Amino acid sequence: MAKIKLDLHDTYNNGPRIDAELNRVIAEAVEKKISLVEIIPGKGSGQLKKRVLRFLRQPEIKKLYHRIEKDDKNFGRVFIHFKH
Repeated sequence: MAKIKLDLHDTYNNGPRIDAELNRVIAEAVEKKISLVEIIPGKGSGQLKKRVLRFLRQPEIKKLYHRIEKDDKNFGRVFIHFKH
C-alpha cells in the first residue's frame, strides 16, 4: 500500500505554510492515487492537530478523501484514507 507522510513539526507556527503543505500532500495523493496519507502534527498543545482537522473538514477538501482516522495509540498522528 502506497503512503505519503507529512511531518508538520517544523511548520507549527506558520499558518500559510501549514495550509500549503496540506494542500500539496492531498493533491499529490489524489494525483498519484495514493491510498493513505499520514500527517504528523505532533502532540504539543493539540492546536496544530485541531487546525489540521479543521482544514480537512472544509467541503472542497472533504470530498477528495474517504475517511479520517485519528491514531488512538499516538495522539500526534492523523491518517487520511483515500478511495480511488
